Amino acid sequence: MQSTFSPVETWLATIAGLTAFFTALFTASMVNVAVPSVMGSFGVGQSQAQLLLSTFLAMNSTGLLASSWAVARFGQREVFLGALLMFGLAGICCFAAPNFDFLVIARVTQGFAAGLLQPLIMLVLMQVFPDHKRGLALAMFAMGVTAAVGVGPAVGGLIIETYEWQLIFLAPIPFTALAIVLGFLFLPGLARQSRPPAFDWLGFVLVNVVVFLWFMVLGNGQRWGWSSDTVLLCMSAVFAGLIGFYWSQRRAGPTLVDLNLFRNRAYVAGLVMIFFFGFGTLATVYAFPIFGQIVQNFPPVTAGVLLLPASIFAAAIMPLTGRATDVFPHRTLLAVGGLISVVSVFALAIADANTHFWYVAMVLLLSRVGSAIVTPPMMAAPLLGLPASQMQRGAGLTNFAVIFGGSNGVGFYALVLEKRIEFHASHFGWTQTPGNEGAREFLRGATTILKESGLADLERAGVAIGHLRQVVIAQANTLGFQDGFVFIGVSFIIAFIPLLWLRSKTG
Repeated sequence: MQSTFSPVETWLATIAGLTAFFTALFTASMVNVAVPSVMGSFGVGQSQAQLLLSTFLAMNSTGLLASSWAVARFGQREVFLGALLMFGLAGICCFAAPNFDFLVIARVTQGFAAGLLQPLIMLVLMQVFPDHKRGLALAMFAMGVTAAVGVGPAVGGLIIETYEWQLIFLAPIPFTALAIVLGFLFLPGLARQSRPPAFDWLGFVLVNVVVFLWFMVLGNGQRWGWSSDTVLLCMSAVFAGLIGFYWSQRRAGPTLVDLNLFRNRAYVAGLVMIFFFGFGTLATVYAFPIFGQIVQNFPPVTAGVLLLPASIFAAAIMPLTGRATDVFPHRTLLAVGGLISVVSVFALAIADANTHFWYVAMVLLLSRVGSAIVTPPMMAAPLLGLPASQMQRGAGLTNFAVIFGGSNGVGFYALVLEKRIEFHASHFGWTQTPGNEGAREFLRGATTILKESGLADLERAGVAIGHLRQVVIAQANTLGFQDGFVFIGVSFIIAFIPLLWLRSKTG
């Protein structure tokens, strides 16, 4: 099919769509660099602070499910503008949030709005570009996604260091307003259907309830107590919701998921691979800015910039890796990219406060190159064996899997990180006794230095012990993050086990 849009109309509509999507993506990753500030401002731990990203991503995945129906029911331009308005208002609510719970709810709203936008923008690109240029359109889309992951933390770090961390939620507002204006003027209109298709409201409500309760447990279970009545009640509701959702997808009529897809072994293997690769990738993106601030004592702007060069480089080579998908066997690309991803994450398991900035930056570059190699064949391989009648719903489910996997990766990583830091802090704390020669030597050395500074005897002892406590906490943080990177590396290994079950035509 040939596009009926002029070159000017094509590029104006493209700029409108990509501005909106880029804004949504860098808003998602921008919050990563603010996690230490959020923890200090609201008195929450890692497992709670991560909800600002994981719930955003989780509700983004459920928003995907409603996008096509919303366009058919209300119209393309109307959904685009409405989703952007919802996104912007939620950002203002994030800025003005009086407490952490309100902040999480506002982020949930932002995530859902961003989910409505993603398939719509892909549809716009398909509308305005002719068949022979759609590869270019998809390459630009992929490049924007990759670059936004690095831009977000960099912008967030600059804002936090220059102003206040709450202002990161207002930074996307000008771009949101620009996208609204461009969309109103240049986005192609697709009128709402007089008889829109039926929508699976029961399945949609159930999946949203399950996702929301699951992440509430993941983020608050440590604080509530894993065997508390609240956690047990929420988990019972999650399991009941899953059973109800499965039953709802077996009914006659419209459904969110085609259960027949799960009869295809190669597709299921690809879906598992996509889930765990998203799990590890988003956990990595979440971890780096926090690691830079807490372990390496980088200021927010430096920690935020860590990902930027790597993301820009990965975006630049994305067209090449997309082309490679058409030339080389998928299994080969997945194996090479997967190996690079695994090696890069395990390379950070030895990083500490003394690790040079450029070592971390190069490891990050390696990580993003691995992701750029893996992403095109990973998203294409599961669909190769599907009949045409299942292709659209199969692609929708893979998009859901990568985002939902990423949100779980962030949640589990933060939980593992918090538990391992607690473990190491407790272990080191118990060993700092009068019988520990290393502790005695440390205190003697610190006391001698403090004596030379002129402090009184009583003050010297207190300051020395306080300094020892800070050293213990710093060491516990370092080892906790190292354990967390091992956890991410294992998730990447799991992601590529399903390669054994992919169809031979991918190899």
